[in-house]
Amino acid sequence: MSALAKYLKITGKTVAGSDICESVFTRSLQSLGIAVETGDERGSVKDFDLIVYTDAVRENDRQLCEAVELGKPVISRGQLLYEVSRTFGTVIAVSGCHGKTTCTSMLAHIFSAAKKKFCAHIGGNDCAFSNSYYCGDDYFITEACEYKKNFLLLKPHIAVVLNSDADHLECYGNAEKLKRAYAEFADGADIAVSLYKDGAVEGGITFGYDKNARFNARNIKNIAGIYSFSAYEGDNMLGNVRLNVYGKHNILNALAAIAVARSAGIDFCDIAAGLADFCGVERRFEKIGYIGGVNYFADYAHHPTEIRATLRTARKITRGRLFIVFQPHTYSRTKNLFKQFVRALSMQNNLLIYRTYAAREYFDDAGSALTLSNAIKKSRYGECERDIVNFISRATEGDTVIFLGAGDIYDIAKNIVRNLSARP
Repeated sequence: MSALAKYLKITGKTVAGSDICESVFTRSLQSLGIAVETGDERGSVKDFDLIVYTDAVRENDRQLCEAVELGKPVISRGQLLYEVSRTFGTVIAVSGCHGKTTCTSMLAHIFSAAKKKFCAHIGGNDCAFSNSYYCGDDYFITEACEYKKNFLLLKPHIAVVLNSDADHLECYGNAEKLKRAYAEFADGADIAVSLYKDGAVEGGITFGYDKNARFNARNIKNIAGIYSFSAYEGDNMLGNVRLNVYGKHNILNALAAIAVARSAGIDFCDIAAGLADFCGVERRFEKIGYIGGVNYFADYAHHPTEIRATLRTARKITRGRLFIVFQPHTYSRTKNLFKQFVRALSMQNNLLIYRTYAAREYFDDAGSALTLSNAIKKSRYGECERDIVNFISRATEGDTVIFLGAGDIYDIAKNIVRNLSARP
């Protein structure tokens, strides 16, 4: 939502907003001259022409109810994103359970290297572009979120399906219905780009490790968790790519970005330059500290597949022990993917599962962090920041501490590391 607010402000609209509490996002908007009210200070909406709400807002929210009573036009964030996208020549929408933010950011760097006129709408803070970048109206590059079928509101020219792993089953009911939604999203585009043999999309342009994928990677090399590879289109070698971010899974994100960029007619030299320029996104295996010989990282991983990929990367760069602090994100996700979470975390020797970030949900013991912790023999449960501090205090030189989750664990981790670094 904050990225859309920035875009509207840049393009001359009068924008204001509200949130439950103050955050880095509200402060960022305020620094741009956008009035943002928080908490009990949230006032009336009577002076505004259009009200936009996110899916996190409850139906009984005071301002939302006031807008309805006043007869104000009210639309969702997803509907606003669609209306914004319509003002651009070509819309590129990136969907998938994992990798949306990274792939979208990669594309922003590629289009920047190619000197294209574009706008990037990013679901995280890119190290160079933050979560919003605007330099023209030829291309709109955006994430397409599958939550509550929001991505079906978009009508992209190029649709990307990075993967279709099961998630948000509280909305879809089962994995098959989710895959059908991805297929519908891809079918509505002029060009569909999808993971080879993912199972959701038939036809279109494919990417993957397999040589049968239209865009594939060969001669893969790994140096301390950073990967390079030769990019191929079919059996034609396009050139070499060196990534500047950790993790083998980012090869797939890069291949998807390459497929999109080639579809947009961008030369490979600009593609390689853009990928080399991409230095990462906040909370995507972000190094947040190095204290007393211990490395501290934070990652957004909140799905079993993401957790496995992140921990593989962490083990590759750790010469000592690996300490993991994981915060489940929503009760429903934990409940629906409970067995997968247990499998992804059970082999860890030093694991703390922190209290669930509920987001928009009410408590459900079946999907709580404590229930998950009790199902994993070697784990311990943490209820407060002090529990985390006590847990990671055992880390010594050569060890790595990684904080995982999409909730407030990032802010907690940053605060803990800041306090540790301030110690004499």
